[in-house]
Amino acid sequence: MKFTIAIDGPAAAGKGTISRAVAESLGAAHLDTGLLYRAVGVKGGDPVEAARSLSPSDLSRDDLRSLAAGEAASRVAVIPEVRAALVAFQRDFARRDGGAVLDGRDIGTVICPEAEVKLFVTASPETRARRRWQETDEGSYEDVLAQVRARDARDTDRADAPLRPAEDAVKLDTTDLSIEDAVKQACAIIRNRLGR
Repeated sequence: MKFTIAIDGPAAAGKGTISRAVAESLGAAHLDTGLLYRAVGVKGGDPVEAARSLSPSDLSRDDLRSLAAGEAASRVAVIPEVRAALVAFQRDFARRDGGAVLDGRDIGTVICPEAEVKLFVTASPETRARRRWQETDEGSYEDVLAQVRARDARDTDRADAPLRPAEDAVKLDTTDLSIEDAVKQACAIIRNRLGR
């Protein structure tokens, strides 16, 4: 059976954690599409060429979860040629047998607008900054909050595939939810939408 679940949202809202748990629960494949952009950003050189030549080994680098990689991803993601180079890979992944869960910023709006289920996971900037700061243990909370706000502005204001919920996406605000509660709510929404 083929089905696609698109989980979008801003940085550190919990979409990656939720996506991995949902994929495991359904026995589906999972793709963190942000890793594609992070890998292109940290690869260096010409970003368009880096996107076109991306390999699986590029996605297993140890530094892809750093704040610097996140900033690099946000910078290269605004380049239309980079986005175009990564779209086909994501669409092919989304329609694999057994189902697929993709998380990112534009899965439900651009990459897989036909996805059977779309979630938009969000949280307040302050909550997301605290999570990211605790996760990376880099810089001060105030610095991370400033980076989160700057990234939000770049991601929502970019001309090509801005961050926004799909019209038919279910919004899930994780500001006041534990990881367990967020996953439980997401799984319930998805199983209901898939009729399981």
